[in-house]
Amino acid sequence: MSKLEVTPGMFSNAEVRPSWKTSIVLGAFSLLVLFAFGFFGKPGDVTYNLSNKGDIFSVPDIVVASTFANIVFGSLMLAITAISVWRTIQGKRTPSWLTLIAGLIGATALLGWLAAGNTVPVSFILGSAIVLAVPIILGGLGGLMSERVGVVNIAIEGQLLTGAFMAAVVGTVTHNLWFGLIAAMVASAILSMALASLAIKYLVDQIIIGVLINVLVIGITNFLYSQWLASAGEEANFPGTFDIISIPYLSGLPIIGPALFEARITVYLTFILVPLVWFVLFRTKLGLRARAVGEHPTAADTVGINVGRTRFWWVTIGGAIAGLGGAALTIGNVGAFGREMSGGLGFIALAVVILGRWQPFYVSAAALLFGFAIILRVWANGVAPGIPTDFITMVPYLVTLIAVAGFAGKVRAPAASGQPYIKG
Repeated sequence: MSKLEVTPGMFSNAEVRPSWKTSIVLGAFSLLVLFAFGFFGKPGDVTYNLSNKGDIFSVPDIVVASTFANIVFGSLMLAITAISVWRTIQGKRTPSWLTLIAGLIGATALLGWLAAGNTVPVSFILGSAIVLAVPIILGGLGGLMSERVGVVNIAIEGQLLTGAFMAAVVGTVTHNLWFGLIAAMVASAILSMALASLAIKYLVDQIIIGVLINVLVIGITNFLYSQWLASAGEEANFPGTFDIISIPYLSGLPIIGPALFEARITVYLTFILVPLVWFVLFRTKLGLRARAVGEHPTAADTVGINVGRTRFWWVTIGGAIAGLGGAALTIGNVGAFGREMSGGLGFIALAVVILGRWQPFYVSAAALLFGFAIILRVWANGVAPGIPTDFITMVPYLVTLIAVAGFAGKVRAPAASGQPYIKG
């Protein structure tokens, strides 16, 4: 058996060539912030509230004119745009972290524009964005693990919905939320086994399988909800949620304390899983073999790696992680199951995988952007009631479209993604 040799960039997902799309979109948003939110924005002071009662120490609120703050934010975004243009001219890709910084500045500017004359509760918005991003992060990790071994996972929506349903029902029936959590992961893993078996052994088109699984799960859960849960809510659909766990001292830090260290177990598990998936994928032989299977399955098979088995188990474990994301919707947040409560988060998770370039940390950072977009539509109704509700509702999906079309650039997926492998 020959040894699997690794060369620099062998399994990278770098762009073939730098794209001007990122610079153009950054420039457009920079001008939007500078002029629409800044020079021609709503007058009035905005207060950025940075501390809560009970924090270890107090950070004074920042009170600034909304228009002035947004002129500064717009100028900073223009500076980032200039860096992006310069790197593109040099034939280099704009780093994802730089794009995320621009996104953070733009989000802050949007908050300041909406809250002119009001207060922005920074810690509340950050904490809510993290909670709402957890299902997207976990769904994105599941999709990432599948695509890294060459299987396109369109069924993330169905996996999230399955996890949410099982967590609520089993948690209610057993009166134990941990049983509900485990049931959610197991059920979604079994669903992923069906996806993996049909795609790997029977060579069925992976896109079609994923779409059919999504439609099947939506139909089954809607039927069970209307015929069973709706009439037996207390007996089958009233699990409650995990208790909030506060980490001593750390939870008392201003801004980040309540957001990062005062949360439910599903959030903490997400904090553990993201670096764990990264470590396994990029720092272990197991991850090297998985990436080899996703890039060049023939070469991997030649050196003794079982391509089918590797794909099967990575897709299955990824499904279990997505099931945990579904549990985060019910016993980690809402406390009950609702019809189609995943609400397209699985498809947003697919976009996050692309935007994050199949890297766990970038995927998580991109998911936070969508978590912010979701909490924005809730919070904006209170501070800016004049904005049409329908427009606010479509914000997360608009952000998805802009992010993938404008910021993703010419990313390269794993070379064998979506391609069935026939031995010999």
